[in-house]
Amino acid sequence: MRAQELFQEHRRSVLIRTDRLMATLMVCQWLFAIGLALTLSPYTWQGRIQSPHVHVYAAVFLGGAISSLPIVLCIARPAWLGTRLVVAVGQMSWSALLIHLSGGRIETHFHVFGSLAFLAFYRDIRVLVVASLVVATDHYLRGLLWPDSVYGIANPEWWRFLEHAFWVVFEDIVLVFGCLESIKEMKIIALRRAEAELLSERENAKSIALDRAMKELQSSQGALVRAEKLAAVGQLAASVGHELRNPLATIRNANKYLSKRIATANVAANLNDPKVEQFLTLMDREVTACTKIISDLLDFARERAPVPAPCPLRPLVDDAIGIVPPSNVRIINAVPADLPVPAIDKDLFRQVLTNLIQNGVEAIPSDRQGEVTVTAEGGQSSWRIIVTDNGSGIPEDIVPKIFEPLFTTKTKGTGLGLAIVAGMVKAHGATISVESSASGARFVIELPKGAGLRAA
Repeated sequence: MRAQELFQEHRRSVLIRTDRLMATLMVCQWLFAIGLALTLSPYTWQGRIQSPHVHVYAAVFLGGAISSLPIVLCIARPAWLGTRLVVAVGQMSWSALLIHLSGGRIETHFHVFGSLAFLAFYRDIRVLVVASLVVATDHYLRGLLWPDSVYGIANPEWWRFLEHAFWVVFEDIVLVFGCLESIKEMKIIALRRAEAELLSERENAKSIALDRAMKELQSSQGALVRAEKLAAVGQLAASVGHELRNPLATIRNANKYLSKRIATANVAANLNDPKVEQFLTLMDREVTACTKIISDLLDFARERAPVPAPCPLRPLVDDAIGIVPPSNVRIINAVPADLPVPAIDKDLFRQVLTNLIQNGVEAIPSDRQGEVTVTAEGGQSSWRIIVTDNGSGIPEDIVPKIFEPLFTTKTKGTGLGLAIVAGMVKAHGATISVESSASGARFVIELPKGAGLRAA
């Protein structure tokens, strides 16, 4: 169980820290005992005349013997049960030695209670039991054999031992409760840490599962888009056959006629035939229509990631206008010359503009002097390009469908032009929308804030 492992780790760290503390305390007590033997013990045991005393040797050698084994075990075997039991015996032996060196003074008896408090840092009841037994045994035996050493008088009362034992037991009871509460608290902390780790692992597992699901979803969406595109291409194949068959048949007939006329002897006269010029124009128009159909099909079927680069917009609009076939519709480039330069894919955006302008031109009835205007506005907060025509507008029920593949209201065409535009705009991280009224349609392309803009 993870909670038990965490509890044992915490308890081991507590034991190691306490072992280090007790090893340091052993050294300090040894030095203190030597100082005590040099200064206080001669007065205590021989009156006011100070002279070297045997207690100095006891402090140096006996104190060294008491401290050496606990210090070695604290360094070599930290957190071991035997180490802390030896420390308990050594610490209470120091209490006995200090009481002896002070001639049984009451002040040094408090060392016993301080030692028990220090040993309680181990949070192990067994350590307190061993320490208490050592104190009791020491007081009992020295009280019988050498009462001056422990009580400071030759004939102490018989109940003096019980008095000391009572206070030791009283402190033990308090310290035992403290140890039990501390152990309980450590177990609660370990349990909460284990629950937190379990919760974290579950959250991590959920996060990993969610990431995996998102990747699978994206993969599925990509596959679905490709499948839909392939399905659309499959549907398109049927209409492409019909759309290409008629112009190709016209080209074939015109070619046959021209071949016959040119094959005759009077070539110059045949070239002046008005039908020759008519058929040549017809062939060129139909070949252009076939090329447009094939180009739309290829543009829709294959996608190319845009490669943005700084591109002035006004010259780009001029290029797009130059590609649109001539007509009686007036095309106006109203893009400001000082407009900030966007970072876009020049080739893709030129095709976008060409399609929108051509779409606007075709939306204007042939008997009307139409006008298509291209303008743009940009700054640090937004950037838009707008293509407006004064045609008859788009019916309200058709507006939501105009960017769908294969949807068209024209008698000729594949219905891919605006779908290609929408795809290229989306690839730039931009959006395209349409507004329509009886006075014409308005297409608006909007890039998000700060999308590659820079000063001209």
